Amino acid sequence: MSQNLDEQANDTSLADVKQLGLWASIASLSYVFWIVGGMEMIERLAYYGVRAVATIYATRPASEGGLGVTMATFGWLLLSWNLVQSMVPIFTGGLSDRYGYKETIFASTGLKCFGYLLMAWFPTYYGFFAGAMFLAFGTAVFKPGIQGTLIKATNRRNSSMAWGLFYQTVNIGGWIGPLIALQMRHMDWKYVFYTNAGFICLNFLLLLTYREPGKDERILRQRQLRESGAAQKSLLLESFGELKKPHLLVYLIIFSVFWFMFPMLWDVLPKYVDDWVDTSKLVTALFGPDGTTGKIWHFLLGMTDDGQSIEPEGIVNINSLMIMITCFLFAALSAKMRATTSMLVGTLLITVALTLFGLVATVGLVIVAMVIFSIGEMLVSPKFSEFLGNIAPPDKKAMWIGFSQAPIMIGWTIEGKVGPHLYHLFSSKDVFAREMLVERGLTEDQVTEAALPVGEAFQKLVEHTGESAEALTQLLYTQHNVGLTWYIFAAVGVVSALMIFLYGRWILTLATKE
Repeated sequence: MSQNLDEQANDTSLADVKQLGLWASIASLSYVFWIVGGMEMIERLAYYGVRAVATIYATRPASEGGLGVTMATFGWLLLSWNLVQSMVPIFTGGLSDRYGYKETIFASTGLKCFGYLLMAWFPTYYGFFAGAMFLAFGTAVFKPGIQGTLIKATNRRNSSMAWGLFYQTVNIGGWIGPLIALQMRHMDWKYVFYTNAGFICLNFLLLLTYREPGKDERILRQRQLRESGAAQKSLLLESFGELKKPHLLVYLIIFSVFWFMFPMLWDVLPKYVDDWVDTSKLVTALFGPDGTTGKIWHFLLGMTDDGQSIEPEGIVNINSLMIMITCFLFAALSAKMRATTSMLVGTLLITVALTLFGLVATVGLVIVAMVIFSIGEMLVSPKFSEFLGNIAPPDKKAMWIGFSQAPIMIGWTIEGKVGPHLYHLFSSKDVFAREMLVERGLTEDQVTEAALPVGEAFQKLVEHTGESAEALTQLLYTQHNVGLTWYIFAAVGVVSALMIFLYGRWILTLATKE
């Protein structure tokens, strides 16, 4: 006898399952789905309210309220942040399955709030470093409980739309957070951190309305285990046992390569825009040569106080805006594809976008690349978690979602150091300005970081030469292969796409044997 629809929708077969239509999928989503979407939205609002401005905060000179460190130094902070945030869930994701999603979400919210407060209280590189570690640990504890809830609140027939909508609501927070942070940093950097500490505490209120799906089954399993007198298996041994499954292990390896190139948008692009992209040309095209004094436009576009240009956060924020508006459409599109096909197409689009970033530093081309990158992300990221959740054993959903952090741990941790370091070597405007200052008559001693603080070399070059900032920026850009950093990571994208293609062929073969 064939399985009924519910059984088909909740099995863990490697084969793809036919999805419900757009509106039928949305109508089938439960109350708890929207609650966890709201909690994730708030968490992302606060998180990206800091992460989106972290590169600018770290590399702006101390005279402007920043930390005044180089991209190479900032890379060590990113490496540590990414490592903690992505390593912890690999081994603790099972805690949510065993002890409850609500409890771990509560604990993580407290950790994250404390991390934001540390950043506000100690405005130094090491204070920011300490706050980032608490924030990373709290994020690591938060994700398995939230995404485990999402998996249990959906099924195989509505999972594509569920993950797409979840990703869309998440990016509402990801879009608003940086815009609020931008307004706060125009007043003082400490207000960025205090504001986000307040936002994350809203999740304590949402937890009052949260009901864990499958809680009765979890409690029953625990009671049966106690009554049997059997020793509970070690979570660590259970985790390693699951990781031995070939189709899981290979999947995680492939996406470790993907996550080596994917985070460049957030870790490096803000600095690239800050250094090389003249956003005033976009403002002129939209509002004329005098810019705009409209405060609403200042907020929505992430503009400078004078309304003459757009801050780096405003450009990067196009990514969240596109996802917030259109992700459900691309979720419907990806639902008609095999999971690996959707991820392959998305990876190729992201690779094209990285290449475009390196070609010419014009605001128009950067925006086109942002749009292409965002479409690629919508075809990959929700599908990555959905695929893993669908094939996970019913009692190990959060554990497998915890495993999804392994590629992030490997890829993003390495990129967190390598990406900023390569930018420092091949694309740093501050470094190039110091070299030109020596060419134009200053001594080596006069351009050291001790004599000329990080972030102030280009302004010194403008003052020393008497030439315009625009002309000097163009001169430095043409004298150096600034785009090389992006081409290196685009090449990684090509490798990632090839691996996803081969994995898709292999999985199709395995599915036909089931």
